[in-house]
Amino acid sequence: MYNDNPTLDGVEKKIDEAKQGEVFYQDAGEEGGKKFYIESYGCQMNFSDSEIVASILGEAGFSPTRNMEASDLILINTCSIREKAELTVRKRLRIFDKVKQQRPGMLVGVLGCMAERLKKKFLDEEKLVDIVVGPDAYRDLPTLVAGAEDGNKGVNVFLSREETYADISPMRLDSNGVSAFISIMRGCDNMCSFCVVPYTRGRERSRNAFTIVAEATNLVERGYKEVTLLGQNVDSYKWENPETKEKVTFAELLVMVAEVSPELRVRFSTSHPKDITDEVLYAIRDYENICKYIHLPVQSGNSRILKKMNRTYDRPWYEQKVDRIYEIIPDCAISSDIITGFCTETEEEHKDSLSIINYAKYSMSYMFFYSERPGTLAERKYEDDIPLEVKKRRLSEIIELQNNISRSENLKDIGKTFKVLIEGDSKRSDLDFKGRNSQNKMVIFPKKEGLKAGDYTYVKVTESNSATLKGEIV
Repeated sequence: MYNDNPTLDGVEKKIDEAKQGEVFYQDAGEEGGKKFYIESYGCQMNFSDSEIVASILGEAGFSPTRNMEASDLILINTCSIREKAELTVRKRLRIFDKVKQQRPGMLVGVLGCMAERLKKKFLDEEKLVDIVVGPDAYRDLPTLVAGAEDGNKGVNVFLSREETYADISPMRLDSNGVSAFISIMRGCDNMCSFCVVPYTRGRERSRNAFTIVAEATNLVERGYKEVTLLGQNVDSYKWENPETKEKVTFAELLVMVAEVSPELRVRFSTSHPKDITDEVLYAIRDYENICKYIHLPVQSGNSRILKKMNRTYDRPWYEQKVDRIYEIIPDCAISSDIITGFCTETEEEHKDSLSIINYAKYSMSYMFFYSERPGTLAERKYEDDIPLEVKKRRLSEIIELQNNISRSENLKDIGKTFKVLIEGDSKRSDLDFKGRNSQNKMVIFPKKEGLKAGDYTYVKVTESNSATLKGEIV
C-alpha cells in the first residue's frame, strides 16, 4: 500500500500536520511506574500497530504518557514509503537524544518499516537508538527493553509468515471513542516495483475471522460506532478455519462485521483494483452500515507505466472496474493514490494520469511524486530519470486538477441530506460539530442540544468547497 501522504508545499504541510507525527497516547493517570511515549508516522497500519505495541507494553507494566520528558521509554513507529518520512524520523531521533541526555536511563526504540529496512544500522551507526524492532517482532519488546536496561542494545527484525497479533486487544490510544482501526491482515504479496512494503512487512497472512468479529463486538460494547478494517490489500483477505477448512473471503468478513450491529459503521482500506470483487460491491450495496466509499489506488493512468510499476492491470481494465463500482453502487465515492514522475514517464503519459482523474471522478486522492526506495525492484532495474523539478510540476498539475474535481463533486451534494456520524468539535469552532457521511466526506454543521460525539444525525448540505461539506441538522 503506497499510502503515505502528499507532497508539495502547502498540501504536504496540511497533510503532514494532520497525519504524520501524531502522538498517539492516552495518559493512564497513575503515579509512579514506568511510562512510554510513542509517535507514529506513515500509513494507518502504523497507527494500528502502535496500539498493539501499547497493549504489549501495558501487559509488561508500562503506562502511556503524553509527556516525552517524563517517559522511561521513547518509541517511534516509522515509515519507509518515502525518503521524506525517513528524514523526519532521523530529525526526531536527534530531538529524542537531547531529551535522553537530560534523563539518565531513558531508552529510545525504533519500530516498524524503517526499523526493518535499516536493521542494525540504527544501533551501529546512528548511536541514537537502544532498541530496533520490526513489524512482526513486537511481542519481543518487553524482553528487548529489559535487556537494554541492562546495557544490551537489542534488535529483532524477524519477518514472520504467521504473526497477525490476533490474540492482542489493542490499547486505543488518544481515541475519540467513536472510531477505531481493526487490523485484519499483514504483509503484501503484490510486489509493485516502486514499493518497499513487501520487504519491510513480509508476505500476506490473514487474521482469524472470529477474532476480528470479537474485536468489533467489544468495540461496540464500549460505545464505538465505526471501525476501519485495515490491510495492505484487504481484498486479498482469505482465512481458512483450521477445524472446518471453510474459507472466509473479504466479502464474507465485511458482512460478518456489519452484522455485529446495525449501528456500527464499517470502512476498509486499502483495496488493490485487481482483487476487489463483485461480492464486495454487493455487500457494500446491501448493507447500509458498510460505507459507500472505496479507496482504489490507480498510481498511474498510463498502461505502459502501470506495467513498469508491476500493477498487474492496464488502464482499460481499471476503467472497467470503476464503471462496475458506479454501476452496482451509484452513490459510491472513490478515492485514489497517484504517483507522478515514475521512471521514464513522458509528458503524454503524465496527461493520462490527469485524464484518469477526470474519468473516475475521485472524491479525493493521495498524490505523490516518485521517491526511489532502496531495495525495491524499481531501484534495482530502472533509472530514476525524471528531474525533481519536473516531478514537482507534474504533481502540482495533478493536485490542481484533483482539487477542481473534488470541488465540482462536492457542489453536487448541495441540497442533499446525509446521515452523519458525529466525531467531535470542529477544529475551527467549538460551536460546530464535525462528522463524516458514508462517502467519507467531512461535514461541518452547527451544534444542537442533546447531540454528542458518537451520535448519528441527518445534515442537509448548504455549501461546500474542495475538502468539506457544510450544512444544518434536519
